[in-house]
Amino acid sequence: MEQRSVEVLRLTAEETEALTPGVNLICKEAGNNFIIYKDVKDRAEPYKACRNVCKHQGGTFVKDVEDSTRRVLRCTKHGWKLDPTTMKYVNPPDSFSQDKLVPELDEDGRLSLLELIPPEPWGTDVRPPQTILPGEVQLTFFAHACMELKLGDKTMFFDPWLTGPAFARGWWLVHEPPADWLERLSRADLIYISHVHSDHLSYPTLTLLSEKNPNIPIYVGDTAMPVFCKLEQSGVQLNNINVCSFGVWQEVNADLRFMILMDGVHPDMDTCILVDYKGHLILNTVDCTQPNGGRLPQNVDIMMSDFAGGASGFPMTFSGGRYTDEWKAAFISTERKKLLYYKTQVVRDVNPKVYCPFAGYFVEAYPSDTYIRDTNTKNSAERLNALINRYSDHIITWTPRPGATLDLARVLDDTVDRRLAIVDPPPGTKIYKDSWDFDFYIDKINESIESEIFAYPDWIPFYYEWAGFRDYNLVLRMIETDEDFHPVEGGYDFLVDFSDLSFPQQRPAREHAYLEIKNRIGVHRQTVLKGLFWDDLYIGFQNRISRDPDTFHYKFWNHMQILLPEQPPDWTGFLCKQRKMHDGKYARAVWKPSDKSNSVVSSLLDMLVRAKLLLVPGVMASMATAVYLLLTFKR
Repeated sequence: MEQRSVEVLRLTAEETEALTPGVNLICKEAGNNFIIYKDVKDRAEPYKACRNVCKHQGGTFVKDVEDSTRRVLRCTKHGWKLDPTTMKYVNPPDSFSQDKLVPELDEDGRLSLLELIPPEPWGTDVRPPQTILPGEVQLTFFAHACMELKLGDKTMFFDPWLTGPAFARGWWLVHEPPADWLERLSRADLIYISHVHSDHLSYPTLTLLSEKNPNIPIYVGDTAMPVFCKLEQSGVQLNNINVCSFGVWQEVNADLRFMILMDGVHPDMDTCILVDYKGHLILNTVDCTQPNGGRLPQNVDIMMSDFAGGASGFPMTFSGGRYTDEWKAAFISTERKKLLYYKTQVVRDVNPKVYCPFAGYFVEAYPSDTYIRDTNTKNSAERLNALINRYSDHIITWTPRPGATLDLARVLDDTVDRRLAIVDPPPGTKIYKDSWDFDFYIDKINESIESEIFAYPDWIPFYYEWAGFRDYNLVLRMIETDEDFHPVEGGYDFLVDFSDLSFPQQRPAREHAYLEIKNRIGVHRQTVLKGLFWDDLYIGFQNRISRDPDTFHYKFWNHMQILLPEQPPDWTGFLCKQRKMHDGKYARAVWKPSDKSNSVVSSLLDMLVRAKLLLVPGVMASMATAVYLLLTFKR
């Protein structure tokens, strides 16, 4: 199937002549807006054009009143900025480029804009839907983004995060997966894992799976950053990982096939999937910001997507300047609404028979993250489904609970009550988690704290030279902290100047961007020791950030979150050299936690969290009793 071009806008000769030098915002109809930049000095390319749609969640660009050049445009959703003279984003800097339209000027002075339409691979070898029987196609929700699909005699799983935390220790499951999840997962015929983020690629889950069935077929997209790039560091044994080209049907059997599609905003790491069983289509866009560049199949049988928001360190972990609690609360509220309406529009465009919001059921459950949990409010699946029902009442919406099952054949049968298509878990089934085994996972993370490499300050240049980010006018101050982000005595506090990858004792005198990050020492040292992406620190809410000026340095974060080397630093070689250099003695003491009291405290705090509001009346009653007895004895 070849790429084709489509005329998306034609201006009359008079309309073309009326275009002013510089930016022109053309509004023809809702959802069909364009940006045309007219450059009277450029005879070779007098017009540049694109759709007026921001790559980040589909916002609309307007002229930026703060721009003195009067050529930069600002997105009304999140403030991203576009320079239409180059069609590149200037905020975030060094990030994305807008997809250009092709301008053509005919002999009569009429301007046409042509859009190059990439192939829509699901349009190749289309199979008409066949009749399916009750029980033949069933979807069972497990937790977060994990869904079990029964497709005839095959069973497929999506993104199994079913135990342990994600993003180091920042995210924990809201739901209690079905009790037999490990048995069912290990018996699956195939597993799809969408991307490298640990709420989808869960090594705690895969560790248990590999002990049961290390040869289970796992399918991932051919992303620039391989999904399993850190498999060696994980120590997990998986023997049947299949990397799939994008937009190509993967034939499972005569009835079942699937294709993996890339994200238009993050093609180097994010993917989504389209499943075809006997001509019935199931679309799972997972976390994609712009799944398949916004070009998706329509009228599918079932669609799934994320819904919640609140999955970023911004603005929760930021401080200074505008980042007051009031500003954060207002920002989060606005963002939630924007995300709701964006998801609603995508669902309406796809027009599925059934829509299921998932991939958003996580909670910042650890007691030290109470501030994040209480402030970082998220959308509910119920609210999104209510919004979809308001505008598209013909779409069946499903708010899933662990163990609930949807039967596609019953959805398609107009002669029965479609509510019978969804079977909820039996009464008494545990739906929500109330304990998370904090100590086991956090103690494992904190094992990195006492690693010998941190006895030698040279680990700092060694690590950042391995990371490979440089030639950028940014100075980083990194501070190791305790649970409450207070610097720890004996921890590291250092500067990195990325302009020349030097490590000064003081901030340079030249003008530069400055980023200060306070990291919880355990997660920081694990990230360094294992060469992990900085997602654990940033998305996992394990740091606190301030910056001057208040600018998102996309190039820096993209490198540290996606582009780090696949192989970890050679710490064995580093230690060998350092031991010789220091005659077998430590250059400094390695910071160590005082004792195991932290584990005891966290257990007590965990008990308080689990007790929730039920604890309050009990405490109040105990306090009242104590006061009464005290007053009695005083008499």
